[in-house]
Amino acid sequence: MAHSIQIVIACDDPNHLAEFWAAALGYIVQPPPEGFETWDAFADEMGIPRERRNDISAVVDPEAQGPRILFERWDVGRPSKRVHLDINSVGGYWVDLSDEERKARLAQERERLEGLGATYGREATGMAGEIWIEMYDPEGNWFCVQ
Repeated sequence: MAHSIQIVIACDDPNHLAEFWAAALGYIVQPPPEGFETWDAFADEMGIPRERRNDISAVVDPEAQGPRILFERWDVGRPSKRVHLDINSVGGYWVDLSDEERKARLAQERERLEGLGATYGREATGMAGEIWIEMYDPEGNWFCVQ
């Protein structure tokens, strides 16, 4: 089974870059999840503080053909790796899995990728509770599995 990917770009102003790349590519800024009128309404529900609401933004292909592009704020100096891939092997936040099921699937994917020569970096959890693992390919290029 093939996995979808998203491209992740570290930046200073995620909302601004999302607007730029949406216009440049004919993409749209990703709408808020179903059931929310705005991203602020979603952030309120998730308890995300106002000062953290420009930490990430994303653009999507309105025809669902191209990859999602995620822009994330990088606050600690200049990142040495500004672009990386996210492998969507488990499924996004919209896939109805418990944290335990998601962690078990991530562990299986980690094992598979290590068998191919990848190395494990760390497990991480986002502000809205999303879980992923950070890994490195055989040449040391950073990528994430979610």
